[in-house]
Amino acid sequence: MISNTVRFVGFAADYSRRLHGADRMLHTMSTTVEPGPERSADEVNEEIRALWRRSGGTLSGEQREEYQRLVLEWAAAVPHPAEAA
Repeated sequence: MISNTVRFVGFAADYSRRLHGADRMLHTMSTTVEPGPERSADEVNEEIRALWRRSGGTLSGEQREEYQRLVLEWAAAVPHPAEAA
C-alpha cells in the first residue's frame, strides 16, 4: 500500500507539469493555511486518509482543493526536529 504522502508527491509533480506548460503559469491554490483550531499531524492525516477512502481513489475538483488544504495543514502540524531540541 502506498502512503498518501507518496501519492501526493506524484500528484503534485504531475499537477505542476500540467499547470506550468511553456510560458504560461497558472496558480490556482493558496499557499497559506487558514487559522483554525490546531490539530495534530495524526488527526489531519486521518482526515486525509478518510477523504481518499470516500473518493474511491479519484478526487473531484472540490475534493482536490480540500486535499491541498489538508496537506498544507498537515505539513504545518508535523513536528520539526529542530523544534524538539
